Amino acid sequence: MGRGFALFAGTTSEIIRASAREAEVLGYSSFWVNHPGSVDGLAALAFGARETKSIELGIGVIPLHTRGPESIAQGVRAAALPLDRLLLGVGSPNPKSLARVRDGVAALRAQLKTRVIVAALGPKMCRLAGEVADGVLFNWLTPEHARVSAGWVREGAAAAGRKAPTVFAYVRLALGAKACEKVAAEGGRYAAIPAYGAHFERMGVKPVDTCIGAQKAGEIPAALRKWQGVVDEVVLRAITGNDTIEENLALLRAAKPA
Repeated sequence: MGRGFALFAGTTSEIIRASAREAEVLGYSSFWVNHPGSVDGLAALAFGARETKSIELGIGVIPLHTRGPESIAQGVRAAALPLDRLLLGVGSPNPKSLARVRDGVAALRAQLKTRVIVAALGPKMCRLAGEVADGVLFNWLTPEHARVSAGWVREGAAAAGRKAPTVFAYVRLALGAKACEKVAAEGGRYAAIPAYGAHFERMGVKPVDTCIGAQKAGEIPAALRKWQGVVDEVVLRAITGNDTIEENLALLRAAKPA
C-alpha cells in the first residue's frame, strides 16, 4: 500500500517546501495539498513540485462547480506542474454532480495529458469514478466503509470494461492533544454539510472515528495497519497543533512508510 502526505494549501510556502522534500526522502509515494477556494491549490502545489524530482503530486480536490476545466487546465500550465507526476483531483456537489464530473473529466483529458482523480462519497459517484477516472479519492471514511466504496468503484470499472482506477483514501492524522481537538472541530464543520452529514449517517460513525488521533508518535503505525490491503494508497492529511515546520516534519517521520 502506498502512502501519501497532504497539507492545507494555505499553510506557508516554507512548510510546503520542507514537507515535500522530506516526504520524498522518506519514501512517501505522493505529496498533496487541497484546494480550499480561498487559496489556489495548484499554485501551492508548485512550491512542492520545485523541491522534488520523483514523488507524485496531488491536488485534492478542485470543485468543478466553481472552477471549470478550462480554468483548471490554465492553472496547471501557469503553475508549471509536471504532468507526468500530477494527480489532478476534481469533484462536484449536487445538483447534477454526476453529469458535471463526467463532462469535466472528459474536458480535462482533452486538454491535459495527466491523471484525473475523482472525489467520491456515495455509490453513484464511486461507480462513475470507476467508469471514467484514473483514480478515486475517498474522504472522511473508515477502513470498513472504504472496502465497500472500493467495491462500488470496481463495479463501475467492470461495467465500462476497463481496469479499476487507483483507490486513494484521504485520512486525517493528528498528533497531540491540541491537534486532536482541531480534528474534532473540523469534523463538526464537515458534518454540517448535507452530503457529508448523509455520508456519516450512512456509515453510522462520527467524523472523528474516521481519523487517526494519536497522543504519542508510537501509536501511529498500529493505527495505519488497519488500512493495509483496504486501498491502494492512504493519503495522510496532516493536522498539527500550531502548524510549524517542526510539527509537520515530526508527523512525516512518525508516519513514514516502512
